[in-house]
Amino acid sequence: MNSGYAAADLRVSDAEREPVIERLQEAYAEGRLEHSEFGMRMHLAMTAKTRGDVAAVLRDLAPVAALPGATAANPTGEDRMLAALSHALGVPTLFVGPLVMMLLSGKRSEYVRRHAAEALNFQLTLLLVTIVTFGLGGIVYAVSWAVAAVAAVVGLTGGPFRYPWILRLVK
Repeated sequence: MNSGYAAADLRVSDAEREPVIERLQEAYAEGRLEHSEFGMRMHLAMTAKTRGDVAAVLRDLAPVAALPGATAANPTGEDRMLAALSHALGVPTLFVGPLVMMLLSGKRSEYVRRHAAEALNFQLTLLLVTIVTFGLGGIVYAVSWAVAAVAAVVGLTGGPFRYPWILRLVK
């Protein structure tokens, strides 16, 4: 086995491409990229073969911590508790609790903001489904309690959580 390869020469996986694609979408939403440049960079990210290729796509957009392979600081116990609370507050308050958590605690901690935004998007999606189906979507709220409980537990453990099949209206 030859260990003489540089980190930039190692092949990249789909899991390593996902954060790059998310960062490109954020940059496009922030107005940092024009539509044509966004499309070109998305294509380059999807067809990148090495970590160096992927890093080159974000070189002028992201700080070093956002590049694949870099690690972010571990969330504190308070951050984990507030992230779990963001998910749990969605059950009794619908979208109001996660919104308040995102606006107040999200400024202090990126970890709490990500979890609160995810909980907010989940609750807004449930609300829209209920409105569009003239109240029949309210049945989904019973299932949402279990999903919010799982998300709260994941938030307590310090891990990331993404609800499946929701609209991501808030980043």
